[in-house]
Amino acid sequence: MLPTIAIVGRPNVGKSTLFNRLVGRKIAIVDDTPGVTRDRKEAETRIAGRAVRLLDTAGLEEAAPESIQGRMRASSEAAVREADLVLFVVDARAGLTPSDRAFGEWLRRQTVPVILVANKTEGRLGGYAAMEAYELGLGDPVPVSAEHGDGIGELHDAVRENLPEEPGPDERDDPERPLRLAIIGRPNAGKSTLLNALLGEERMITGPEPGLTRDAVAVEWTDPSGGKVRLVDTAGLRRRARIEQALEKMSTAASIAALKECEVAILVVDALLGMDEQDLRLARLAEREGRAVVLAFNKWDAVEDRAAARRKLEDVLTASLAQLRGLPVVPLSAQTGRGVEKLMPAVREAYALWNRRIPTGELNRWFEAMIARHPPPLAEGRRIKLRYATMPKARPPTIAVFGTRAEQLPEDYRRYLVNGFRETFGMPGVPIRVNLRGTSNPYAEAEG
Repeated sequence: MLPTIAIVGRPNVGKSTLFNRLVGRKIAIVDDTPGVTRDRKEAETRIAGRAVRLLDTAGLEEAAPESIQGRMRASSEAAVREADLVLFVVDARAGLTPSDRAFGEWLRRQTVPVILVANKTEGRLGGYAAMEAYELGLGDPVPVSAEHGDGIGELHDAVRENLPEEPGPDERDDPERPLRLAIIGRPNAGKSTLLNALLGEERMITGPEPGLTRDAVAVEWTDPSGGKVRLVDTAGLRRRARIEQALEKMSTAASIAALKECEVAILVVDALLGMDEQDLRLARLAEREGRAVVLAFNKWDAVEDRAAARRKLEDVLTASLAQLRGLPVVPLSAQTGRGVEKLMPAVREAYALWNRRIPTGELNRWFEAMIARHPPPLAEGRRIKLRYATMPKARPPTIAVFGTRAEQLPEDYRRYLVNGFRETFGMPGVPIRVNLRGTSNPYAEAEG
């Protein structure tokens, strides 16, 4: 029997939009009017490689049992009782309401595990808006934008960690579980040729015409040096302004979905053209989704001045992709096969770093040294006092920092912590998250 996941929350927080996003097609009707969903909808889908049964529920409202809203609430509560996992959705843009707090308290009394989803966090400061959700005492909120697809990769990871185990060994430790790998890049960068080179056969149609691959094509493959791989070749991703035909829009959506599902993304860049803004945009999308990234610098055999090409690439990465500092680069020729043998070892190494967790004692010794070397600045004339750090999760590595007014820590100090963490613990090219928990979190003191 498939594990059941129920999506719950008050009306108009984006439950049905999230349901459609996770299912991959528009099943639930979505509108700005609160209370559109009155009956439970369900669909079978795959999340983080697991087949699941997903339930979209009516909005949770405090109302008399005999009213329509009361009966809708009873139906939603019944869905929670039959679920193996609950996604409790709140609107980060609007902030917490008394209803959110009441239903959060009710969920804490249930035995089913709950993932707190802070929806509508699109934009540069969206992650900060999710911080208020810590107040509910339901653990780390997962910031997402169901409408735009931001953060869905991290939600997949959270679901994977909270679902009941499948029969047999745990899937993360199971050597038979394939590594999920996506090949992304601009049209005609050589993605399908690279896939053929890795497989050792002409599996994908290739040619000089851009756009030959129109769908995300998955291939199960055994890497002789590392085990099973689920390899997805994607359609070339162009700038949004150039995406006009409906078919290409669907191809682009499939490629982005493959990126959100993968664990490691191979970004294929044409070494003759160099890394342009669209390549950087793809790398930033992978980083925002928390995926490990390896850069395949393709057509290396045709580059005349290789030293100049490497210098130019390093300058672009340093100036425009600091959040993936130390990104592994593998020069190769997918056409001739030269250098391809170095790609999968780099992928495996990036995957191992992406999975790495640092013990709390070791992490805090580093944290104290960083604060001693460069104390936090004042915020609005008041001192920020950082107390300790933990690493609640990997995939990607995530640091939770506790302290007085920690949530007011400026962005440059965050970068200082990320860069120091990356350098001290040897994590080049891996996305690193920093969650700040200040005095607005009443549960932080209890954890100290």
